[in-house]
Amino acid sequence: MRTPAAMIVGIVLGPCGLILNLTSTLAPNWRDVSRIPDKSSDIIQHQGIWDICEETQSIHETTCNIEDSLNYFSQLPVQVSKGLMPSALAVLVLGLVVASLGVRCWTETPHFLLAGLGGLSLFISGLLSLIAISWYNHELYNLPVPSGSTLQVGYCLVLGYLGSCLEIIGGISLTISFSQCYKECKLKKAAANYNYPPAKQQDLATSTTVASSFDNKDFEMYNRTPTPRSYTNALDVLEDERASKYSYRSRPPCDSDL
Repeated sequence: MRTPAAMIVGIVLGPCGLILNLTSTLAPNWRDVSRIPDKSSDIIQHQGIWDICEETQSIHETTCNIEDSLNYFSQLPVQVSKGLMPSALAVLVLGLVVASLGVRCWTETPHFLLAGLGGLSLFISGLLSLIAISWYNHELYNLPVPSGSTLQVGYCLVLGYLGSCLEIIGGISLTISFSQCYKECKLKKAAANYNYPPAKQQDLATSTTVASSFDNKDFEMYNRTPTPRSYTNALDVLEDERASKYSYRSRPPCDSDL
């Protein structure tokens, strides 16, 4: 069967969110501090949750491992972000593995329960990273900074917001598989309630799984009765009629018209 569109959306947006959140977690650019007193005006300090770097714009030189003289890393939003962002990445990787096993594009039908569990993991991961990004953004101007300097939002927050939203959307798309899993369980339970032999019940369960994996149109084509051999004819009885359509001579009607 074709992979459902909801699964495709989830399995595509999940890795995109992983790349964006991984960059947001590791890059030291959650906020930018410029116009720092006692320093050159072309120096911009990039502060992240793991490191602080200073960039000299005139010579395009960046120096990292800057000393934290204002106890920036000891602040609660930074500490929470250090815990939530790696946890969100771990849950996301686990969710992608489970979702990949559930989608199983190389088999006839996917495993809807695994796909739904993978989508739930993606959704939780997106919420964890969104909480960390939102809290840090809310406390951005309350974190310690040299007096008289200027603060700006770093690109890591933008990537974090975007990656979290992609994970949440992808997780919701994959959790739609739970509804299909419920339908399959309901059909199997209904088939098991009848007093059929065990072999017949197995055939009914298989047929319900196949039926649920097709759309109505595809299912009708799947169960279409083949044309009896008595109605087949290798000769094209309308060949002369089509030829006369493009000629000026009129011909007597062929047998098909009768």
